[in-house]
Amino acid sequence: MTKKTKITFIVAGVVLVGLAIPKLILPGKTNQANGAGAGQRDGRLSVRTVVVQPERLRDRVETVGTILSNEEVEVRPEISGRIVRLSFKEGGRVAKGQLLIKINDADLKAQLMRAEASLKLEREREARMKALYEKDLASKAEYDNVATNLNLADAEVRLIRAQIAKTEIRAPFDGNIGLRFVSEGSYVTPTTAITTLQNLGVVKIDFAIPERYAGSFAIGDKISFSIQNSPRTFSGAVYAIQPKIDPTTRTLRLRALSPNKEGALLPGSLASVEVSMREKSVLMIPAYAIIPELKGHKVFLFKNGKAEQRNVDTGTRTEDKIEITGGLSAGDTVITSAILQIRPGMSVQLARPASQQSMKANGDSAL
Repeated sequence: MTKKTKITFIVAGVVLVGLAIPKLILPGKTNQANGAGAGQRDGRLSVRTVVVQPERLRDRVETVGTILSNEEVEVRPEISGRIVRLSFKEGGRVAKGQLLIKINDADLKAQLMRAEASLKLEREREARMKALYEKDLASKAEYDNVATNLNLADAEVRLIRAQIAKTEIRAPFDGNIGLRFVSEGSYVTPTTAITTLQNLGVVKIDFAIPERYAGSFAIGDKISFSIQNSPRTFSGAVYAIQPKIDPTTRTLRLRALSPNKEGALLPGSLASVEVSMREKSVLMIPAYAIIPELKGHKVFLFKNGKAEQRNVDTGTRTEDKIEITGGLSAGDTVITSAILQIRPGMSVQLARPASQQSMKANGDSAL
């Protein structure tokens, strides 16, 4: 036996011993490894799946809004003149119809006296002319002329009385008066701001929601909101919906009413609004099964041992699931594992549950 032949036998023996040692020392692990790779020997990838089923979902939308007065006006005079009396206290409450401001009306009252005297004279003339006309002692044209003058005199009286009424500014509704910007003796015009009046027994919450939720709200839907200067959570109900999407922000404006008997809600405050939409039946899948793309989202379906790509439309997201609004139907089997390794048309197989894999591994070890 040559030296070269001896070396060959020695190397072969070392190789055989090296292959035998793992089987003697770690037989269980070797069997487990073989079992784990069984799904790869036939060229198929083991995947986990979930069957799409309808679920009940009550979505919530969080947004910001602004608190508004139930009613608010800026008090301005209708005519020019000098203020002779201010009948309100800044920051106080007033009742509907209460006198707030009186403007000097002495000249208007003098004009009214003259107009009433002319009206009295025209009435007497009309009565005499009517008696003559009924006796055919005056023509119809003469009577019509006198009757017209009577109507003009009456209209003049009514006009002056209307102007006198404008010298008194009264509260149009119950509310809170704001700060005043004039004093008694001030000369005001219709452009002069005197004060503000707000009704705060109920407040409005003005807010907007994204366009995609436009069909999910109705009159009467409940909202909850909070403000920065209070730890309380307030509630309200939607009473008006703008019948138009804002083309600039792509949002829909809504308004809700909330009671404010304690006066804790002040107009102009920022409100953090949460709206609970009506419960609906939707299709939900695990969020990690979604593959984002530039033009949308896709998933892989398990179809007859093959991976089938499907483009989907998504909606509301929860902590671990996402709503599918288009692309899937109830009963579809969505692949939820190894989605980055899968290619359309690839052969795949359903992975065995972990308990079954453990049982098989223990059986192999026993053998």
